[in-house]
Amino acid sequence: MGPPSPANKKSREFDPNTFLATIGEGRRTLTFAKKQGIFAQGDTADAVFYIQKGKVMLTVVSKTGREATIGMLTDGNFFGEGALAGQALRMGSAAAMTDCEILRIDKKAMMNALHREHAFSDLFVAYLLARNVRYEEDLVDQLFNSSEKRLARVLLLLAHFGKEGVPETVVPKISQESLAEMVGTTRSRVSFFMNRFRKLGFVDYSGGPEGGLQVHSSLLGVVLHD
Repeated sequence: MGPPSPANKKSREFDPNTFLATIGEGRRTLTFAKKQGIFAQGDTADAVFYIQKGKVMLTVVSKTGREATIGMLTDGNFFGEGALAGQALRMGSAAAMTDCEILRIDKKAMMNALHREHAFSDLFVAYLLARNVRYEEDLVDQLFNSSEKRLARVLLLLAHFGKEGVPETVVPKISQESLAEMVGTTRSRVSFFMNRFRKLGFVDYSGGPEGGLQVHSSLLGVVLHD
């Protein structure tokens, strides 16, 4: 028996837009400005969100007031899906990293669609499991890797590597203080590593008219190096 045809393979891939088209009432498109909060830790978990355009940061604050970044998502990603698993209150916060267009889907509408469209339900679960693997990788990164490796990984995630391997200007321009918070280190260490990355040709600051940071595929070597 030969390999599955491209058409069959495509039918088994999760297409959020096709799935979302099955949802009637209970969804609306919202716009958020850069740095604007989407929901806060402790808010009622009554909806799921889908990023149509932009980048979103997910964070959590400990009881002692320490904040940690738990995810950076871009176009085509869902977040806030804990509402579907019985989460009554948000376990963390979500904020726009850029100007965003986000689809808000009421919990009830999303649950009805998942129950109604069984094929899409299976694919949606597979999509969530794949993203959970990413979160586990992030946790391992925090526990075992050096701050230099963590910074390199954050920059690669921000540049959204993996889409045809094409380096993308990091947007929005992000401060070294923010990078330090994401990595879990000091601003001075971030500055030291960024200068080293620049001298080695891994990054540069000539990323278009806005002067954004350009991340090059060679930075992968820092992450992969033992």
